[in-house]
Parts: sequence; C-alpha cells; structure tokens
Amino acid sequence: MSEVQPGRVRVRLDLSYDGTDFHGWAKQAGGKRTVQGEIEDALRTVTRSKETYELTVAGRTDAGVHARGQVAHVDLPAELWAEHREKLLKRLAGRLPKDVRIWRAEEAPEGFNARFSAIWRRYAYRVTDHPGGVDPLLRGHVLWHDWPLDVDAMNEAARALLGEHDFAAYCKRREGATTIRTLQELSLVRGADGVITATVRADAFCHNMVRSLIGALLFVGDGHRGPEWPGKVLAAGTRDSAVHVVRPHGLTLEEVGYPADELLAARNKEARNKRSLPSAGCC
Repeated sequence: MSEVQPGRVRVRLDLSYDGTDFHGWAKQAGGKRTVQGEIEDALRTVTRSKETYELTVAGRTDAGVHARGQVAHVDLPAELWAEHREKLLKRLAGRLPKDVRIWRAEEAPEGFNARFSAIWRRYAYRVTDHPGGVDPLLRGHVLWHDWPLDVDAMNEAARALLGEHDFAAYCKRREGATTIRTLQELSLVRGADGVITATVRADAFCHNMVRSLIGALLFVGDGHRGPEWPGKVLAAGTRDSAVHVVRPHGLTLEEVGYPADELLAARNKEARNKRSLPSAGCC
C-alpha cells in the first residue's frame, strides 16, 4: 500500500544489520528469524501496541546478506507517533537484538515510499584471494576465493554489463516479474589490505542478480573465462550453469538513493510500471 491512510503518519527508518543469523529480511512462515520480524516485534513492544505495524523496505535482502544503509517505512497512528517519537530510537535500541540497529526514525516527506521512491541501490561485495584465507575478524563479511584474481580483467568484463538490459541470465526468475534493470556502476578495487571490493549500483535488482554477476566476474578474474564471457552470457538471455551464485556473506547493502522530496511521488508511481526494452529494428 502506498497511500498513507487518514490518521496515520509515514515514518522513515534508516537501519543496518549483520545478516549472519537472519533468514533474510522478509517475514516467513515457521518462525524463522528475520530482520523484518525482529523490528516489527520490537516496535510493537516499545509502543505497547496490540497491532503489528508492517514495514516496507527498499530492498529485500536474502539470508546471510548484510546491510549498512537499508531504508524502510512504517505507517503509525498519528497519536502513537506523537507519544513515542522523542524516545523511540533509544527504546528500540534497548529492545532490538545486537545484530540490528535503527539509526534514524523521522516523519517521511509526502510521497515517500521506501521501496518505490528509490532511484538506486548500492551494494558492495568483498572477496579476498590471499593464499592464507580471510582475516578472522572479517570472516563473516568477506569471501575467500582460492585462486589469484586479476582485478583489471574483471573490470574489463564488467564494462560490458553496464546500462539497461534484460538480466534474465543473471537472475532467479519470479513469475510475472521483469528482469530488466539499469546497471549504473560495476567496478572493483583492491584495497591496501588485499580485500577486493566490488561496487554494484542499479535502479533495482532482481533475485540473486548481484551474487550472480560477482560469480561471473570471479571466473574471469581467476582465468577460467575471458573478459568477453559475462557479456556473452548477458546477451544469451538464459541462465548459464557456469555462472555460480556466490555465497551471501560477502554482500552488503551499502546505500539507497532517493530523488528530491518534490520528485518522490512521481518516482513512486513510475517505479510501479512494468518495464520493457525498446523494440529492436527500424523506425
């Protein structure tokens, strides 16, 4: 639901979490531990509410994926928000488990929707090829790849994937959902500590897209495929069994971008339209 119901206030939440012990963001049947479930339970407890107020999130993360700059919204009764707004953050900090934190809770501008108003999401994937493995203090956030990686070759391969494409070859299909996305940035840098950080930014992502893209680039980096291969896979438009979905713990949602306040409502509406690529051929 996008429209704020009469008598309610839309509240934007900025949050982060360590995804290691979560079964992803979204609530699931069977009592599995999820980020959404923990926050909704904590919110109900600290506001002493009988009702559970459902969160809408910018990007649903999978099991094991982390977030540093996740954004969600929740519509609260105006009187409840007025009563709790000043002490809500501190009370949530006392109630939430230590692997999820809310850093900001503020009334959202008119037209804001955490999911549909977003114009981009930026993820980072971290991997090391150090022959000794991963720093024990980083083991929950960095993948170990046991072949030396050529970052220049990976960046060359990445350039062919930029722009608006049908990323069906890199997505787990969902019935009725489009796989057309605009990949705005895909670049890799090796840090002084030897950890390679891939920055991946797009208007939106389909299921497993980032982890599949990284899997393809790792095959290029370790010499199993040439730099042209990921582009050929994209053009083929079908899943390639050689593209591995890398493990989730190296992935972090770093930031979500939104337009200026006066453009939020228009973006909210635009993002709900099902996308298609321009037709090929003349005219």
